[in-house]
Amino acid sequence: MTKSDKTALIEELKDKFSQHEYFYFADASTMTVAQVNDLRRKLFESGIRMKIYKNTLVRKALESVVETTENTAYENLYDTLVGNTAIMFTETGNAPAKVLKEFRKESERPLLKAAYIDSSVFKGDDQIDTLASLKSKDDLIGDVILLLQSPIKTVLGGLQSGGNTLSGLLKALEERGEAAA
Repeated sequence: MTKSDKTALIEELKDKFSQHEYFYFADASTMTVAQVNDLRRKLFESGIRMKIYKNTLVRKALESVVETTENTAYENLYDTLVGNTAIMFTETGNAPAKVLKEFRKESERPLLKAAYIDSSVFKGDDQIDTLASLKSKDDLIGDVILLLQSPIKTVLGGLQSGGNTLSGLLKALEERGEAAA
């Protein structure tokens, strides 16, 4: 790989790190080609892109992002760049963890090295359950909408049932008045 190829790859990675709020580092070593292809297919079906990069290029790209954006959270990822590193870029924070957790029912690998979730860093394979249980942005918005609708539904239900009772009472009084006259 020539120096210009490396520079172009570092710029590509820098752009990806800057554009994505969520990405995962995983150890895919000792996986067979068939296992890696199967994992890539499952990730792709979930809208996740996975690619294996050289650690030195990844570190240079992260350092470049830290210099330009002053996002120091990336510095916590440097020590995870050891061995074989597969990077998964996603638009949903918990999606790669769910796919990895499901995939690991059949295979021991890949192991989670670290995950960057909206300026928070999760390190170690023991974090996969935590990451898989995180709610996505859409799930959280749905929960907030449900919470906001609940009191309104209760008030409307009370008004409707009270309205039926009130109209029944008025009708009964009207009929009593007509019967008395």
